[in-house]
This record gives sequence, structure tokens and C-alpha cells, in this order.
Amino acid sequence: MDKKNDAITSRDVDFAKWYTDVCRKAELMDYSPVKGFINYLPYGYGIWEAIKAFADPLFKEKGAENVYLPMVIPMSMFNKEKEHVEGFAPEILVATVGGGNELADPLVIRPTSEILFSDLYKRLVKSYRDLPKRFNQWCSVVRWEKTTRPFLRGSEFLWQEGHCLFETEKEAVDNALEMLEVYDRIGRECLAIPFLKGKKSKHETFAGAVATYAIEALMHDGKALQAGTTHYLGQGFAKAGGIAFLGRNNALETPYQSSWGISTRLVGAVIMVHGDDNGLVLPPMVAPDQVVVVGIRVNDEKVQAACQDVFARLKKLGIRAKLDIDPAKTPGWKFAEYEMKGVPLRLEIGPRDLEKGEAALSIRFSGEKRTVKLDDIERLVPELLRQIQEGMYLAAKKRLEASIVDVETIDELKEVLAKGGYARMAYCGGEECELKIKEITGGGTARCIYKENIESGTCPVCGKPATVIAYFAKAY
Repeated sequence: MDKKNDAITSRDVDFAKWYTDVCRKAELMDYSPVKGFINYLPYGYGIWEAIKAFADPLFKEKGAENVYLPMVIPMSMFNKEKEHVEGFAPEILVATVGGGNELADPLVIRPTSEILFSDLYKRLVKSYRDLPKRFNQWCSVVRWEKTTRPFLRGSEFLWQEGHCLFETEKEAVDNALEMLEVYDRIGRECLAIPFLKGKKSKHETFAGAVATYAIEALMHDGKALQAGTTHYLGQGFAKAGGIAFLGRNNALETPYQSSWGISTRLVGAVIMVHGDDNGLVLPPMVAPDQVVVVGIRVNDEKVQAACQDVFARLKKLGIRAKLDIDPAKTPGWKFAEYEMKGVPLRLEIGPRDLEKGEAALSIRFSGEKRTVKLDDIERLVPELLRQIQEGMYLAAKKRLEASIVDVETIDELKEVLAKGGYARMAYCGGEECELKIKEITGGGTARCIYKENIESGTCPVCGKPATVIAYFAKAY
């Protein structure tokens, strides 16, 4: 679609500025007085609400129950899990004064809640009959980031975190892999975003976890975005938290844990995967307004009545519709506004349209314009929204697949990452080689593993036998 909105920087000229422009001009967020913290405005929060409404039932289908735990963790408790603390130490925010008095045991504002869930489970689980436990909470967490960007990386962000406890290792591993598939489904059916998914390298594994798995998305500028993770935590947190249960053989045993989370980073992913030079392009499943009905010459009572009738019919279908018959703004202004806000479908009704029993229809994703009979609204609009959702996913999938390039040498790797996209390469899997690759490529990292335990190939960094094939990219 040709660029029409001069208030938004061209995506190809300055991607970072384009992103910020879209966040601000589309009224998704506003900056708060504290650096790194944002105010979620109704339209931006509405996207998150749509994601939550889609995801929460899927979690419950897998047996998860929603809870809410406190936002503070005693420092003495936080320090029990040393590896976890080491991973989060630079990012934690600590409260040292309460009620005007210095706290004997300072409180960590939760960066994540493994420790709190372990403490809760210690009291709830006494026997193997109490297992499994699958709890999830929707909340916010605080991580004191040095560099922030709305939705993508903030000092506070909204998310869900599932924390599960199992009798056996297999159940915990299976849960981590099962939830990875749930996240992939959220991308496919809700966000219209195709993900690469797989296990993280040892260097990229979550602090305190045995194994981390991730969904990775490709942004329009060729950078990757870690869009969600699941973890097999083993028994480390359980042992640190003192969780034990009476097993089937009447002996005390330590349970196995998993955890999984997605966040408002997905809002940023939707912006960057689908947006264009005129602003947002929203998949219908996440759009706060799926259809907008715009009246032309709204001083005409018949036009007003027709717009209100179509709006009511759309609402009756369960479609998130918006009615705009405000006489204070011109149709041209409204068209530009709803294009910038990424409303998937726009219906325009004026006197001439009414004479023909029609409405003019505009599809944001494709830019297609056509007319539709007013009597066909109930039949046509739901089907169009379905087609838009599918079309956006297929377009993003095509871009992703075209971005993946198989490479064998460091020079080839550098060339791919310099242009943007994923380089699929075999290497030894060692942390030292990963760090060397990051240095050589100016920030390239192993996003997730494509294939493990390979028996051919040589690591292009150290010359040792290759053991894994991974997707490398520069990332947010």
C-alpha cells in the first residue's frame, strides 16, 4: 500500500522511529514519569485483552488453573536459588523501606515467580495424590532494563506465567513441550504470526532451568524476536524451596517443575510483523475494532439510520464493531485514522450507496476496495474477516520461509545476518563458540535449535565436530 500518512516515518527509512511513531500515533501507549515504564492506553491494552481472551481458554484446556500471588519476594527467600539470583541480579528492583521503617528483610519486586510458586507448593503438596499442580497467573513483573522500547522490552511488562509441579520428570518435560505447541497455535490462529520453535542453546537457557524452549518470530527489519518461552526446570527450584511429597513407595520424593510464559511483547510482534508505512495492520483476532462503519454526509438522517442498523447487526454477530457518524471530522480524516489504527475492515455508507442498497468496503491488509450489498452484511463480513486472518498468516509465513538461508561458514553467516533473516548453521553447540559468533557478527545469537545430535559437519568457529543445527539471527 502506498504511503499516505506523513505523521509516521517510513518503515524502510528508520525502522526504530517507525515503530515508535506507530505506538504513539495509533495511541497504543504513553510514557510514564519513570523511565522504562509505560501507560497502556485503551487501544493498546485492547490488543493484549484479545490475546489473553484467546490464550486463557487454551491454558485451561491443558488443565491450568488461574491464581494470583504477591508481587514481592523476601530477599532471604530469593537468595536460596543461587543460579536464579545470579541470572536476575542486575535486573531486580528492591524495596528497602516499608511504613517509614527500614526492612530487616528487603523485598524483591518479582522479576518472575518460580520462588513464590515453590513456596506455595511446599504447603499445598504433601502426597503424590496432590499432583500434578498446574497453576497460571496473569500479572506484571519488573526487570530493571537499561534499554527499553514500548511493549518489546520494558522495566515493567504484563504477562502470564504458568508454574507446574509433577510427580515424574517425563510429565514436566512433556508439559513444557505441550505448552510450546499451545504458543505456536496462538501465533498461527490469533496473531497471524508464524513461529520458529525449538530448544534454546545452553547459553540461552533460562537461569535455573534444565532446558528452555522458545517461539521465535521474524520482524519486518529482519531481526528475530523471542515471543515466548517454556522451561523444564527439573528439581532445582523444588529442592531450594523445600518441596517434598510422600511417594507411592511411602518415601519422601522431590517433584519436577515446568514453567511457561508469554507477554505484551506479543503486541510489539504484531506491530512489527504486519505494520506498514501507514501504521498498524491488525489481524482480526487481535483487533480491538474489527470493523468500523463510517457514515458519509452524516447530517443525512437516512445515512445515520443505515449506519446504526449495520453497526447493530455486526454487534449481534459478536463482531467488535465501531460506529463513526461524528459530523466534526471529514471522511478523509476518518479513513486515514482507521488505516493508521489497522482496523481490518471499513464499511462506508453515504447517500449514493443507500440508493443502490450498498456500502463501500475497504480491506486494510490488502488495500482492496469493493462494494457490498447491505443485505449481504451478515453473510459476507464474518467470511471476509476469516480470509483476512488467514491471508495475513500466509503472507507472514512466506516472508519467514524466504528469510531462512542455510550457511556453512562464518562469512556466509555474517552476510545473511547483515541483510537480516535467519541463518541455519551447524556448530558444536558450545557456549564459547556462541559468544565468538556474537562478537564476529555484531550481535548474532542462536535463536533456537533446529536439529540436535547430528553426526556430520564441522563447527565453523572451533573446527570440532558439529553436534547441532541452529537458527542464528540478530534479535530484539
